[in-house]
Amino acid sequence: MEWTYLIYEKLNRWGQATIKMLPNLALAIVIFLVFYFLARLVKKFVYKLSCRISDKKAISNLFAGVAYFIVFAIGLFSALEVLKLDKAVSSLLAGAGILGLALGFAFQDLTSNFISGIYITFRKPFDTGHVIETNGFTGTVENIQFRSTTMRTSDGQHLIIPNKDIFQKPIINHSLTTERKIELRLLIPFNKDPAPVLDDIVKTAMGVVNQLKTGTVRKAPEVWFENIEGTNLKLLVTLWISNRTDVSFNKSRHQLILRLLDALRQKQLLP
Repeated sequence: MEWTYLIYEKLNRWGQATIKMLPNLALAIVIFLVFYFLARLVKKFVYKLSCRISDKKAISNLFAGVAYFIVFAIGLFSALEVLKLDKAVSSLLAGAGILGLALGFAFQDLTSNFISGIYITFRKPFDTGHVIETNGFTGTVENIQFRSTTMRTSDGQHLIIPNKDIFQKPIINHSLTTERKIELRLLIPFNKDPAPVLDDIVKTAMGVVNQLKTGTVRKAPEVWFENIEGTNLKLLVTLWISNRTDVSFNKSRHQLILRLLDALRQKQLLP
């Protein structure tokens, strides 16, 4: 019958083509296996090398994964080339490009956070354990990931901030700020001679805990007249302190306020 003959001819041609392609298939399998094991070796090598450069395992895993993917992709496309599947390779590349473009638009926020996380990990504007202030929040950094950063605020709450927001907003790293200045504004009435008051304020501010030293000498506080408000003089008191711990600033400011209140009460400048 004619239809059986057509089927036989078709199968015969396929069989001949398969036999002709057997050497190419064997070579393609060998190439694929060689590049597969090579990709694994490259992954291990890049991971160890990255660990020497950076102490972040996430960075090392990222570089190792990228290196593995590149070597593996080269092996896959080389095997397809040996099998003379040029059109399949072109279709895969085109499909990957279109898929990548679509995913880029769909997950642009995720991509932005990921890139920002890589920047933060490399540039290290802050590290785990640092006290930072950003996006209106202040807390201790507990974990830095590629997508987000986890902080613990002063009241014990866990705060997760997308890395994109941290990257685009100002950051104050209090842990890297070794010196800070306390500024307090006071009002004293006109009916008192201001000169003795200024001397008392300077003496009172001396010896505050964590007061900054230049060598063995404590850096003296400064007192300035800022303005006249009604029947009062407005004073600005500044004091530099050593910001050695997370609570140094608050502790020193607290002690300075208590000392000034006591001194002003003794001078009968406060009720």
